[in-house]
Amino acid sequence: MNRVILVGNLTKDPELRATASGISVCTFSIAVNRRVSREAQAQGARDADFFNIVAWRQTAELCAKYLAKGRKVGVVGSLQTRTYDAQDGTKRYITEVVADEVEFLSPAGEARSNAMPPEAHPAAGFDAPPSNYTEGVQPVDNDELPF
Repeated sequence: MNRVILVGNLTKDPELRATASGISVCTFSIAVNRRVSREAQAQGARDADFFNIVAWRQTAELCAKYLAKGRKVGVVGSLQTRTYDAQDGTKRYITEVVADEVEFLSPAGEARSNAMPPEAHPAAGFDAPPSNYTEGVQPVDNDELPF
């Protein structure tokens, strides 16, 4: 089974291109914070991992249109490794996440002025959160979770 689920913030604006046959492809990278101990967090330590994401077709077009650097996204997809020969003759390896679903998690209007309007109906695989999605949510300490 090859399934990846990530939640993170875009590190730069997404790039939209098209293949020679006209299929849209969008690439972007996200930073995903690592879990840290309470002691390390108190000292301000916060490490992140960076993942390259590839979205295709309609998902690619929607990502390019509504995402921007700093926006929070949830990505569900699969891990893919591919190789190519560099100009210097060495073999290069690239590991990336091929997105099956991308969920926009930042509130509308955050980090981009042309964010998806509330009346827009997202495409399949895209769930726009309600405007009050954090209302009444209490933070939970990871040490208090039973699992």
